Amino acid sequence: MEKYKNNIIIITIALFLLGVSCLCWFHGSDAYSVSERRYLKQFPELTWNTVMNGKFMSEFETYTQDQFPARDALRGLKSGVAYYVFAEKDNNDLYLADGYIGKLEYPYKPEAIQYATKVFQGVADRYLNDTDCRVYYSIIPDKGYFLAEENGYLSMDYALLEREFCAGMEGMQYINLFDVMELEDFYQTDTHWRQEELQDVADVIAHGMDRELTADYELCALEEPFYGVYHGQLALPVEGETLYYLNNDTLENCIVYDYTNNRETDIYDMEKATGEDLYEIYLSGPLSLITIENPSADTEAELIIFRDSFGSSIAPLFVEEYAKITLVDIRYIYSGVLGNYIEFDDQDVLFLYSTKVLNNSETLK
Repeated sequence: MEKYKNNIIIITIALFLLGVSCLCWFHGSDAYSVSERRYLKQFPELTWNTVMNGKFMSEFETYTQDQFPARDALRGLKSGVAYYVFAEKDNNDLYLADGYIGKLEYPYKPEAIQYATKVFQGVADRYLNDTDCRVYYSIIPDKGYFLAEENGYLSMDYALLEREFCAGMEGMQYINLFDVMELEDFYQTDTHWRQEELQDVADVIAHGMDRELTADYELCALEEPFYGVYHGQLALPVEGETLYYLNNDTLENCIVYDYTNNRETDIYDMEKATGEDLYEIYLSGPLSLITIENPSADTEAELIIFRDSFGSSIAPLFVEEYAKITLVDIRYIYSGVLGNYIEFDDQDVLFLYSTKVLNNSETLK
C-alpha cells in the first residue's frame, strides 16, 4: 500500500512537471509586458561559443523567468503573500503606503549628481555662455521625498542632493520646488506628477523667470482608468486613477512639431488615450526634441526646457507666456548636436529634472 502511494505521488509530480514544461515550450514568447512596461527576454542565441562561455545559460534563465506561463498571476500571488502573509515592507524595492505606491530611491549617489552637473555645464559652455539667454534650473523631488522616511523606508539625503547639485550649477539661477510641492501632486500608482495639481508649481517657476501665469483652463478627464508604471510592477490589487488634463483655446491652437518622427501633433495626443501608458498623452510621451508654437501669443519670448518625462505635463502651462517653447530630452539626443536644431540667442532656458533622473544620471548624453 505504501509503495502504491509513493508511485501515485511520483506520477503526479512527474505529470505536473511535464505539463508545466509543455506550457513553457509551446505557449509562445511574449514580446512586451504591459503590466511591467518593459520588453521581455527572447530565446537567446544558441551557438557553441555562447554555450561554452556560459552566456546562453545565463540568458536562458532570464528568458524562462520572463516567459513563464501565467507569469503576471504568479507575480501577483508572490506580492500578496509577501505583503499580507509575511508582512514584508517592500517587494522588489516597491512599497505601498498611505494609498500610494512608491519605489525606494536609495542611496544618494554623489557621482551621479557630479555627472549631471558636468553635462548641464557642458551645455551651458557650448551654447549659452556667450548669449543673452537667462538660465534657470529646478529639481523635482520624487514621490519618496514625501512618502518614504515617514513610513519607515530608506530615503536618500535630499538636502545633500539639492546642496551638491546647486553647487555644480554655476552661473544659473535656482528655482526651489521642494517647498511648494506635496504628496498629493503625484499619481498613486505612477512615478509622475498630476498636471491638474501643478498650477502652483508652474506659478513658482514662472515667477522665478520673471513671468506671470494667469490663464484659465477646462479640466478634462480620460475615460480609461490610469494604471501607472508602479501598479503592474508591484502586482497588488490597487485601483486605477482618473487622468486629467488642462485645456483651453490657446492650447488647442498651438502647433506642436515632433522632430523625432518629423510630424505635427497636438499638445495632447489623444491617440495615446487608449494606449499602454496614458501619461503619454502629454506631448506624445518620451521624445527627444519638440517645439510648441503659440500663434496667439502677444510676445516674441521663447523658452527652452531641458527636461525628463515630468516636463511633458507641465510645459503646456507655460504656453501663455511664450511664442515658442522647445523641449529637449538629452537622454535621447546627444547634447553636442543641439546647435543643428536650436539657435540659442535670447531665450529663457530651464533645466527641469526629477531627483530620480539626477540620481541615475548615466542616461544623460
